[in-house]
Amino acid sequence: MLEEMQCQAIPSNRIKFFPIMMFAVVMGLSGLSIVFQKYTEIFDLFSGLSIGFAYLDLVVFILILFLYISKIYLHFDEVKKEFAHPVRINFFAASSISFLLVSIVFHPIHANFSHILMYIGIAMQTFFTFYTITFWINKNLEIAHSNPAWFIPIVGNVLVPVAAGGYLDNNFLMYYFSIGIFFWIVLTAVLVNRIIFHHQLAQKFLPTLFIFIAPPALSFIAYIKMYGTFDIFASFLYNLGLFFTFLLFFMYRSFIKLEFFISWWAFTFPLAAITIASILAYKMSHVNLYIYFGCIFMMITIGVVSIVAYRTVQHILKKEICIIE
Repeated sequence: MLEEMQCQAIPSNRIKFFPIMMFAVVMGLSGLSIVFQKYTEIFDLFSGLSIGFAYLDLVVFILILFLYISKIYLHFDEVKKEFAHPVRINFFAASSISFLLVSIVFHPIHANFSHILMYIGIAMQTFFTFYTITFWINKNLEIAHSNPAWFIPIVGNVLVPVAAGGYLDNNFLMYYFSIGIFFWIVLTAVLVNRIIFHHQLAQKFLPTLFIFIAPPALSFIAYIKMYGTFDIFASFLYNLGLFFTFLLFFMYRSFIKLEFFISWWAFTFPLAAITIASILAYKMSHVNLYIYFGCIFMMITIGVVSIVAYRTVQHILKKEICIIE
């Protein structure tokens, strides 16, 4: 799943062990790119930086997409095993979410290119939603298989209105929003039960706890994008995002001494999501508290993305990435 990477000598077919989880890198970089874009819209800051990050994000996206397609071509049996794995199956939707996020990043730069990515992302997200739920129904899963990454293939549906809001009909987008909200509630109950009443998450899964921030934050952004009103429901969604953010900050001791895993990228996108939600809350309400939160979260997000990216490159150079788990 989170292909943890201990030092080993691996033959030249390293691509065989390239994990689908690597699309989380695209998610983190896309989130930070959108943060810079939103600050540019409101304060005319980071305009050059936002464009530079957008193209960096695109290069990383193309590279990771190329490597995973190469894995499909060269080691199709390994991909089939991942697709039938009770934990790894949930990370395939990170690829569809990456298409949607890069489409959001590039809409101000190249709208036609953005729309192509958006339609591909919607089609992939639709497939992964049905496939994953069918997989859950047909397989004998255990509670130990569950972790916050389960949010990715289902709650990722709320990203469709964020990417397509203003271009596709709200009745169509509400279909995806409804799926995301419903399964967010259902999976939250399942995961809270698993975390409290069963064995603790393994260390490499601990960063995925930050995914709890993403569903309410993204749902808030999607709701605003569709209906353009900061009403009581929007406020409810935003404040739930704040709660999970503050809760995980309060639990900082659980994260500061973690050994490096590719799952560290799970820290990045949820932090970017609550940052973007805070900026949007300020834009809609002009309440200064929200922009204070946005500035604090932005600095934290920049710091976390920088650290995680540095550690990832460090481990790539040590050839500790893409090895057998």
